[in-house]
Amino acid sequence: MSLRTRELGFLVPALLLGMLGLAAGASARADELQAGPWQTALGVAMVFVVMHAVLRMRAPLSDPYLVPIMAALTGIGLAMLYRIDPGLAGDQAIWVTLGGIVFCAVIVFMPDHRVLERYRYIIGLTAVMLLVFTMAFGTEVNGSRLWIEIGGGQRVQLGELAKVLMVIFLAGYLREKREVLAIPTQRRLGMNLPAPRHLAPILVFWGAALAAVVVLNDFGTALLFFGVFLAMLYLATGRALYVGLGITLFAAGSLFIWAAVPRIGARVDSWLHPFTDPQGGGYQMVQSLYALADGGVVGPGFGRALLVTEGGTPRIPALETDFIFSAVSNDLGYVGAIGVMLLYVLLMARGFAIATAARDGFSKLLAGGLTAVVGLQAFIIIGGVVRLVPLTGVTLPFMSYGGSSVVVNFGIAALLLVISNRSRQGLVEAVRGVPAT
Repeated sequence: MSLRTRELGFLVPALLLGMLGLAAGASARADELQAGPWQTALGVAMVFVVMHAVLRMRAPLSDPYLVPIMAALTGIGLAMLYRIDPGLAGDQAIWVTLGGIVFCAVIVFMPDHRVLERYRYIIGLTAVMLLVFTMAFGTEVNGSRLWIEIGGGQRVQLGELAKVLMVIFLAGYLREKREVLAIPTQRRLGMNLPAPRHLAPILVFWGAALAAVVVLNDFGTALLFFGVFLAMLYLATGRALYVGLGITLFAAGSLFIWAAVPRIGARVDSWLHPFTDPQGGGYQMVQSLYALADGGVVGPGFGRALLVTEGGTPRIPALETDFIFSAVSNDLGYVGAIGVMLLYVLLMARGFAIATAARDGFSKLLAGGLTAVVGLQAFIIIGGVVRLVPLTGVTLPFMSYGGSSVVVNFGIAALLLVISNRSRQGLVEAVRGVPAT
């Protein structure tokens, strides 16, 4: 069985899962058996079928499991959005279509991702400029300055694109500097550390992450950027010392900002003591915890939980973005919630498998960094919903409502599949005795 045939075999049930979820949500809403928004379901299914066809033609040796996992997560997310507000599901289907176009464009026009390494400094500078532009001209929503108004009431989040560009830059930079970072040259503070000029990136990222908390007023973005940087630094050097040093620095800076920035302090206090003010600062967290508990083991099913009032208002503010995992848990219970988490674990497993199979340092670091972006983002938002970490404003990849996040995550998946196809292609050429290109 070929890789693409295997992919199609897993893709069909993944798409059916989303279609059945939409139909179940529509039936629960109408209190009678309905097919649901079949145009939306069929349109999203066609997007994934086209993606599969493009992979079959342009990247036949790429990983066969990534696209079905994406389809399952996207389908569950659409079903949840439809039961919250049918209009959100329609809008999300448009963003999924745009994400599919970006996915296909990357597969078709970037057969060799290694060309990105040549422009790593330009790409890194572009990422910084996007963040600075957001800091200067961003629109403040719910206290955080993360969005840029583009007219017609539409907003884009340039930080979503910036995180991918930053991973590309770090992959090129760390591949170039990995030897001097991995091999200590001097002993300071009782630790074997490289020369100060090579430690500068850690300090720069530490300062930039803390600055992002203060200027953007968002802890999630800072945690995501710094976490991905530490993950890539460990992948490049294999030295846990850097991770420990980075976590220590970030924790110290976070404690300072917690005491100095009122909004961050209020967010942490509502995380630590949500039931102190259940109708005020702790309202979101309390309602989320109730939703998690109310779902029980298996839940009442798609559309059956009491997530939306009779007037159509979600019981949990920002349910379609920050708390969509609570909606899944309330409808599908612990079994459904664990199933979603396992899908993210499988997604990360495939991403790191692609990184392991890559045949050059840049490809390994790029695949590992892109996988860390998706995995850490999922951990941050799920951890916030279940009160494991302070709640942040990042979205749950492929599931939460949001155009920028959806499109960028589809682009991340495309880059991973380009790396996978190139690695397998190089292996086949090596076996056949064809000179590597």
